[in-house]
Amino acid sequence: MLVDQATNDALPSRAAIDRGTASLPPSLPLTGLGEEVVETHLLTELVPAFNGPKTSANYYGFVTGGVLPIAEFADHVVTAFDQNVSVHLPDQSISTVVEDRALRALVTLLGLDDEAWQGRTFTTGATGANVLGLACGREAVIQKHSASDELGVGELGLLAACMRAGIGEIQVLTAMGHSSLYKAASVVGLGRAAVKDIGSGPEQPWKIDIGLLQRELQRDRVASIVVISAGEVNTGRFSTGGAEEMQQIRNLCDKYKAWLHVDGAFGLFARCLPHTPEFAALRESVSGLELADSITGDGHKMLNVPYDCGFFLTRSSSVLFSVFQNPNAAYLSSGSSSVPSPLNIGLENSRRFRALPVYAVLMAYGRDGMAEIFTRQVRLARGISQFLHDSPSYTLLAQQQESSATAEEGINTSHLENTSKSVRFPNTHIIVLFRAEDDEINTDLVNRINATRRMYVSGTKWEGKPACRIAISTWKVDIVRDLKLVTGVLEQVLKGGS
Repeated sequence: MLVDQATNDALPSRAAIDRGTASLPPSLPLTGLGEEVVETHLLTELVPAFNGPKTSANYYGFVTGGVLPIAEFADHVVTAFDQNVSVHLPDQSISTVVEDRALRALVTLLGLDDEAWQGRTFTTGATGANVLGLACGREAVIQKHSASDELGVGELGLLAACMRAGIGEIQVLTAMGHSSLYKAASVVGLGRAAVKDIGSGPEQPWKIDIGLLQRELQRDRVASIVVISAGEVNTGRFSTGGAEEMQQIRNLCDKYKAWLHVDGAFGLFARCLPHTPEFAALRESVSGLELADSITGDGHKMLNVPYDCGFFLTRSSSVLFSVFQNPNAAYLSSGSSSVPSPLNIGLENSRRFRALPVYAVLMAYGRDGMAEIFTRQVRLARGISQFLHDSPSYTLLAQQQESSATAEEGINTSHLENTSKSVRFPNTHIIVLFRAEDDEINTDLVNRINATRRMYVSGTKWEGKPACRIAISTWKVDIVRDLKLVTGVLEQVLKGGS
């Protein structure tokens, strides 16, 4: 393993970073150093200064998965054979057929109907997939508001298409939308100001306010794209409480000609958890998402494949094609086929064979194997939540203390050694948000934790005050080992130690 720490710490030492920085040439050398010299430079000076989302089980920043060994192997194959997966040429390469099978397997893993979700493609990540979602939504809502089958944005441009349809504004309605949603709105010409937060107030700001949603959808000469967060990045919580609410939102979108998009970068995978009482609340939170028009997901998070890999799914493959088709390039046509050329349904004409690591992971682990990985992640998050809840020195944020659920009710609690079984956190997925009770400690809490180098967390804000966020998405989770490490670090930093 290419790290300088036998302990697989989450962060490299400060000395390793300083050595790596000092080793960087100030400019391009006139005469090349040679491959052997550069290889040594990479391995001995740069690699030790990289952080550890892949090598450590305790990198909890952002929402960064690790890399499963089979995914790493497949990624090496991708580089070794460097396939052009833009055009479907089945008599020349199997690559696009593999990609299609990987997407079909992914749809199955998520409990979606393969026949209903015909529009599907890989992207650079959830940000790229949100661009596709808003672009398709923009196209669809203009078509729905048009009196005839006139050409849409893809041909006419946004201004001309809106004028023909009598639309003065396109708004994006969401609750605590991810920052990538604002970026996507800017990229597709709607503007960041078009994104409007319609959350349910300070108690549950991540939930869509359905009454406010209906009022916004009724606005004259305004077309709408509704975006459901599954889950929200600071708390991991979900915009809807289940299938009934999703059906209400679906009905409103149909009535007012809106597009319904789900940003499911990591929360979407709660659909893969076992059908047991332990995960019933989480599974209910993501039920009904199949009613959406489009869904965004991230492979380099929960699927534990290498950067970069996201995916986009839509029930309207015709809208996807109308926006992203690659016209006037006859040499790129693959003719009629059930597998569309990826360049006609995505952002790029040239891209990496991202599908192969996904295919390898899904084939290697199957539905049950992936569910087992997700189960360990959720259980660790709940174990950490229990510790924080019981600690007088920390406050667990964005949680309502839910009713007790014990082993007698069929929920396995054996994985939560040394924690109370009287309080459960059935809505906790993989995100844990908290702060220190002592304001002085809290101001420096993230730095104190990360200074240990043993685990890494992200800093954020909640209710105007600094907060700390743990996101668990690596396949390397060992519940007993990692709970001991995390609680040990959290106790250590209270004493000012690092």
